[in-house]
Amino acid sequence: MELEVYNISGTKTDKKVSLAEDIFSIKPNDHAMYLDVKQIMANSRQGTHASKERNAVTGSTKKIKRQKGTGTARSGDIKSPIFKGGGTVFGPRPRDYNSKINRKLKKLARKSALTYKAKDNNILILEDFEFETPKTKNYLELLSNLNLGNKKTLLIVNESKPNIFLSIRNLKKAKIIRAANLNTYDILYANNLLIVESSIKEIEKVFASKQ
Repeated sequence: MELEVYNISGTKTDKKVSLAEDIFSIKPNDHAMYLDVKQIMANSRQGTHASKERNAVTGSTKKIKRQKGTGTARSGDIKSPIFKGGGTVFGPRPRDYNSKINRKLKKLARKSALTYKAKDNNILILEDFEFETPKTKNYLELLSNLNLGNKKTLLIVNESKPNIFLSIRNLKKAKIIRAANLNTYDILYANNLLIVESSIKEIEKVFASKQ
């Protein structure tokens, strides 16, 4: 699969790149993508939710009324869940939501997500570039030149680029990620993938490795 290379001005260059068919043109596995995205979202949960149960509520332990003869139901202390301000019954407790799936399944999920983007023509290849200073205006201008101003974009780079990262971080619909850290959730969340030319080899290296 061949794609043309664009510069940051939004014009085509005379270069073309080939995308590996075993990464960008496989038979997609929807269930693998579901499992991978489910795991990513679960692992991002803090799991710190908690509520005060009867033993954690501050209050007197004195029985508030006699056991019989009142004509109403028996009751214990003021910390009982049936009273306002009492403890919560079966409330949430801190827990770890982390889960694991095997490496081959994760790799299949990422390949499937990349394949969908390629089939929908939602991948653009950019020449390597760098900003002299971190300015959000620079990246907005780049998106405007590519007619992607209102789209959610994921910029895939080969190495750390601080000025580009700082230019993007305030934009809700834009994200930058290194090729080595590519994941299914970010690929599917973006409308368009902007792949820097030098990162293509890194992507191929990641999927060729055993990890």
